[in-house]
Amino acid sequence: MPSLSPAQLLQRLAKGKPIPGILLLGEEAYLRQMCRRKIIEAYVPEGMRDWGVMRFSADEDDISKILGQAQTLPMLSPRQVIVVRDVEVWERLGEESREALVEQLSAYLENPAPLSVLVLEAGHLDQRMKLAKTLAEKMLVVAAQLSEKPEERARLAGPLVLDMAKELGVAVDAEAAEELSEILNGELAAIRTELEKLSVYVGERRRITSADVELLVVSEKKYTVWELAEILAARQPAQALIFLDSVLREGEQPVAVVGAMAWMYRKLLEAQELPAAASGWQAASRLGMRPIMAELALRQSRKFPKADLLAGLTALSEADNRLKSGSGNQRAVMEFLVSRLAGSTVAQ
Repeated sequence: MPSLSPAQLLQRLAKGKPIPGILLLGEEAYLRQMCRRKIIEAYVPEGMRDWGVMRFSADEDDISKILGQAQTLPMLSPRQVIVVRDVEVWERLGEESREALVEQLSAYLENPAPLSVLVLEAGHLDQRMKLAKTLAEKMLVVAAQLSEKPEERARLAGPLVLDMAKELGVAVDAEAAEELSEILNGELAAIRTELEKLSVYVGERRRITSADVELLVVSEKKYTVWELAEILAARQPAQALIFLDSVLREGEQPVAVVGAMAWMYRKLLEAQELPAAASGWQAASRLGMRPIMAELALRQSRKFPKADLLAGLTALSEADNRLKSGSGNQRAVMEFLVSRLAGSTVAQ
C-alpha cells in the first residue's frame, strides 16, 4: 500500500472514520508531531486526553504491555489513542524476539480493538525486513518526510507554516509563509523557532506579514549571504573560506547557511531576467523583496554569468543532500562547497 502524505492523512481524519493502525514514518520530527497531534485531536476530546491518550516507548515498554493497553476499554473517553515512539528499536532485537513481536503485532492488527487507534512512530525502517513489510501491509503508513530537493521541500513546507502559526495563536500571510519557508530551506524545526520569535514581535497585532519576515529573519540572514556573494563573484576562495569560518563560529548551522545561499542564487537568477534599467523599486515587487534588497540583488546579479548561477544551485543541492544524510564532516562539506562556488566559471 503506498504511503500517504500528512495532508492526505488530514483528509482521511476529516471523514471521521476510525483508523485502527497508523505508522508515522520519516525523519521530520515536526511532521510526526503534527500528525500525532491531529490524530489525537480527531479521536479524543480535549478534556479527556489525560485518560484517552497513552504513550509508550518501543525501547522501554514490552509489546505485550502496549497491545494489552490497546485491547483495554478506554476510561472516560469514547476512544483511546496509543502512541508508541522509537519503533525502529524493534529491528535491533534478536531474530527470535523480533519474529515473536511481529507475530503479536500482526495478530492484533488482524483483529484490532474497535475503540483504540494504535500509532507507531519511526524515523526509518528497513523495508527489506519482515517488521516493515508487516506494518506496511496492515497499517496506514504516513510519510513524515519532505522532499530531499531544497526547492521542492521549501514548497511543501509553505502550507505547514500556516499550521504552525495557528498553534502559536497568530495568522501569517501566504507570502510571508512562503518566504519564511524558502529562506530556511524548508527546515521545519528552524521555521518553528523563527515563528515563535515573530509571534512575540507582532504582539497584539497577531498577524505576521512579509515585512515582519524581512525585518526579523531575512535581514538577519540574507545580508550575510550578500556579503558572501561579493566574495564569490570576485573569485576569492581563500576569502570565502575565512568568511565561512566566521559565520560558523557565530553559531549558524551549515544547513541554514546552504538554504540562505540557495535563496540568494535563485534571487540572482530572477534579477537577471529583469530589464537592465530596472531600479530597486521596480524590482522589489517582481522579486518579492524590499527595495533596498532588490537593488542589492540587481547589482550582484550582474557580476555572475547565468551558467555559474545554475551550476551553483546544483552544487548547493548536492551539499544540502550530503549535510542531511550525515555523510562526512559538515565543515568539510561547507568548505568544499564555497571553494567550488568561488572557483573558476562553469568548469567547476
